[in-house]
Amino acid sequence: MVLAYPHSGSLTPLVFISWVPLLFVENNISSQNYRSKKVFTHAYLSFFIYNVGTTWWVLNASIGGATLAFLANSLIMTVTFYAFHLTKKYVGSKEGYLSLIIYWISFEHLHYNWEASWTWLTLGNNFAATPSWVQWYSYTGVLGGTLWILIINLLIFRIFQNVKLKKETWRIQTPLVWLTGFFLFIPLAISLYTYFSFEEVKEPKEIVVVQPNIDPYKDKFKEPDIKHLDKILTQAKSKYTEKTALVIAPETAIVNGGNEDNIRSSVYYRKLIEAQAQMNNVPIYIGAATYKFFEKELSRAAFKLSDGPGFVEQYNSSLFLNKKHEPSIIHKSKLVPGVEAIPFSNIFPFLEDLAVTMEGGSGTLGIEDGPKIFTATDFKFAPVVCYESIYGEWVAEQCRQGAQVICIITNDGWWLDTPGYRQHMSFARLRAIENRKYVARSANTGTSAIINQRGDILKSTDWWEEDVLRETIQLNSTPTFYTKYGNVLGRSLSFVTALLLLFTFVKRFKRLSSHK
Repeated sequence: MVLAYPHSGSLTPLVFISWVPLLFVENNISSQNYRSKKVFTHAYLSFFIYNVGTTWWVLNASIGGATLAFLANSLIMTVTFYAFHLTKKYVGSKEGYLSLIIYWISFEHLHYNWEASWTWLTLGNNFAATPSWVQWYSYTGVLGGTLWILIINLLIFRIFQNVKLKKETWRIQTPLVWLTGFFLFIPLAISLYTYFSFEEVKEPKEIVVVQPNIDPYKDKFKEPDIKHLDKILTQAKSKYTEKTALVIAPETAIVNGGNEDNIRSSVYYRKLIEAQAQMNNVPIYIGAATYKFFEKELSRAAFKLSDGPGFVEQYNSSLFLNKKHEPSIIHKSKLVPGVEAIPFSNIFPFLEDLAVTMEGGSGTLGIEDGPKIFTATDFKFAPVVCYESIYGEWVAEQCRQGAQVICIITNDGWWLDTPGYRQHMSFARLRAIENRKYVARSANTGTSAIINQRGDILKSTDWWEEDVLRETIQLNSTPTFYTKYGNVLGRSLSFVTALLLLFTFVKRFKRLSSHK
């Protein structure tokens, strides 16, 4: 599992056999009538190795937070696998193996839509480094990749189970081998045909993407914001032309963005409009940390003021200045668990004290009530901040609202030179395929890139280098099936999961009752 994952090994074909050993372990425990807790133990060990082996780089930001994430995510995966074992044990073998697909896709869908969300290891993300294999994500999203992986693993497991354990001949396996080949190569062939025959929708716009390369540990939160903003604007001016339609700068490029209700009096706002005036009033999209005051506590992100009545909410914001210098702000809403959002702190307020502290703040931030987009002079774009870029359905909703290009701003420097920032950048390629939109990605220190409508990286920057990209992108207003309908697979199987789990526990109760 680790070796197959992007940039942890990137041996993508291994993903189609990566579950087979664990399936053999479960089969052995079941056939020997060992207690079910052995399945739980072995599965937990497997998923813990998987979590640590693929996301160990989180340790660079917080050892405690990373350890908790490894333990918790491994547990959730194990519970899902254990549910499959129970269905297989109490309902039947065929139903059990089918339930593994149903439960796992439902688990991944749930992981996109609850407070303790950590969707980094969604199985469909395994193809982030090989986008030509999964062009049909424009219909299924990444959950289609999860389905593909599990079907092939189960078929290969069944073949070797028949040969090694049941001592059947290879000749008898011919129908299964053909079926495996069909499910493996037909989706691949369809994708490759789509990839090589794909014609982009063309509506050109020139953009400039800035990578300032400011050290998040040493400089970004310790030196004056003005110094960093001056650097970013100087970089933008160096690549700007009269054709430039948008300048993009990274997440929290302005660390102290100030009060949103008084943003026009901010020194940073004045700097931005001065730069716009020197660049033919080109629209600028930039990340900023902002806040707002309220008389009442409107959400759990509100903190009581220590020096008077009222409350304050802090935000990780997207700041946009149009050609007329009019500012608009959209708040990041898919927040990093443990840093920007404390899961279930509305139920257990003391959890806020356990927030992982990083430079720039900690604790639950304020969010929007749903996805939103910005309108530039003559086109619309999706503002996607960092962690939001791994939420396919969130980005699809922005595209559903009319976004013609996806603009990602991020600061991946927290993870240092590890697979973390490379994985994050690769996931952006999947968003491009799902919606058939160009992606413009501005990273503070990670990989900034321009990605086309089929997921190819047209231009990218190197790690830990100051750079600026200028590229002509192609806008696309035509929605894909996935853009229109989102994770149909996840929603449908989540309903089936509820019924199947209920049926499993009824069968288990009846068996236990009959043995009394």
